Amino acid sequence: MAKKEKIDDKILDVDARMQGTIIFKDPVNLRINGSFEGKLETCGSLTIGENANVRADIQGDRIVIAGKVTGNLGASESISLIPPAVVQGNVRTPLLSVAEGAVLDGQLNMLNVKGAEEGFGKSLSLREVAQFLEVEAKVVEDWASQKKIPAEFHNGEWKFNRVAIEKWLQDEKVKR
Repeated sequence: MAKKEKIDDKILDVDARMQGTIIFKDPVNLRINGSFEGKLETCGSLTIGENANVRADIQGDRIVIAGKVTGNLGASESISLIPPAVVQGNVRTPLLSVAEGAVLDGQLNMLNVKGAEEGFGKSLSLREVAQFLEVEAKVVEDWASQKKIPAEFHNGEWKFNRVAIEKWLQDEKVKR
């Protein structure tokens, strides 16, 4: 019998110098202890260790920072700053925790849960939503046109907010 993989089984601990764009589409527990420069999008938990030096815009679910980060941060669930954290950049999150001794230098936009659901989080394409929901793209397009699924039509194409889609999916499961 196959064992179902849990998010705790997907731990990636990075203690190196890296540069570029890193995108995790599946939930992971990512810890950065070295240097990183570029752009980072994660699902699951991201921890920036106290010896880390990160120069990047970061988008994720749950972010914990103990090191130095220069760049804008966005979290769909929460951001926690613990000493000796130093963050220079703007922060968008529904929940922020700043421990005594941590430093935040930037603007803060605290989203309420409704704001997080409607206007924040990673944007998905029609194809990505179809893959995520395991249905044909035409079905998702029909649902979007009929306003059965949260979506916005911009520049001739449908865009979907990842957090809103996940909440919609949970709500649909409860209805059944």
